[in-house]
Amino acid sequence: MPKSYPKIWKPFTIQGDQAPQPTKVISGNGLWLTLEDGTEVMDLISSWWVNLHGHAHPASAHAIAEQAQKLEHVIFAGVTHDPAEHLIDELIDLTEGTFQHAFFSDNGSTAVEVALKTAYQYWQNKGIDSRKRVLAFEGAYHGDTVGAMSASSPSVFNDVFKQWMMTVDRVEYPSTWIGDTEVEAKEENVLRKVKSLFESNPTEFAAILIEPLIQGAGGMNMCRPEFLRRLEQLAKEFDVLVIYDEVMTGFGRTGSLFAYQKAETSPDLICLSKGLTGGFLPMALTLSNSSVFHTFYANDASKTLWHGHSYTGNPLGCAAAVASLSLTKAAIPKLSQIQKWHQKGIESIAELSSVKRPRICGTVAAVDIQTEGADGYLNSIG
Repeated sequence: MPKSYPKIWKPFTIQGDQAPQPTKVISGNGLWLTLEDGTEVMDLISSWWVNLHGHAHPASAHAIAEQAQKLEHVIFAGVTHDPAEHLIDELIDLTEGTFQHAFFSDNGSTAVEVALKTAYQYWQNKGIDSRKRVLAFEGAYHGDTVGAMSASSPSVFNDVFKQWMMTVDRVEYPSTWIGDTEVEAKEENVLRKVKSLFESNPTEFAAILIEPLIQGAGGMNMCRPEFLRRLEQLAKEFDVLVIYDEVMTGFGRTGSLFAYQKAETSPDLICLSKGLTGGFLPMALTLSNSSVFHTFYANDASKTLWHGHSYTGNPLGCAAAVASLSLTKAAIPKLSQIQKWHQKGIESIAELSSVKRPRICGTVAAVDIQTEGADGYLNSIG
């Protein structure tokens, strides 16, 4: 008999004889997923951090169903529609003047790709050819397309493609935790390195790309708002654009609607996805300020951002995003209570010898588990 191989090639999954069979999910309701055998399990990863309000939320389901009877999709080049306009009007209003323009794409990786391409072309459009370098951070994860992968920290996720990737400058992410007495020294060391890079190459850096307050896939590493404010000051001093990857941190996870608001900073570009539609449909946005956008606003075709996706600005996704945003705004007052619950939980396990570096930021709480194996995703404790 010929060997039977799986028909579906699963993401982030080792393919081999010893690989476990995927769990089949039949339905979802709120926190719960119902499996094929009737077992109910809690979705504690929010289905890759996208499901903000629970599975099958009726408000989102209704919004999509209603929109599907009007317009399911239309080419977004040279065309617009109410769901997209409504969504962007609301988002721009919620950013309180920080951003004025939005570019649609499909997922977190592409939101980052758009931001990187925008930052690069921004300088080209200004007639400055020397600014091509990007500063990123160790431990970062920005996605799996080539640009986003290049800006991510080297890891098992991207090592095989290292010959394909662009060169990116990296400095340490000043991770901190409860009881960390060395955080200020770590921040000073990182900022000193950043300043040295900028001073040595004053006309070469196009942008800084960072996950603000929390590095998600890199291990829930957290930095302080003070660090982000000082980093932004350096960027302004040396005329370098700042890109925030808020694919994970956006829509309430840090305790504010966006991490940049909690940090009291003003990045030039921000990448959004995951919670944007509350887990119902794929969609992403890259928001920019007017200073960036105006370098592309020209009748000269060479200054156009020639980028797009077939499902850009999908009306169903926009309807889902509008519904999710309404639910998110209603939930903002509850975020401080979630942080208080986390504080109690962290305190209850803080004395365990296996628990290291407890940390909290808004709705996210994390600890490191001390084991005899190597750190990271390949540790057998998983």
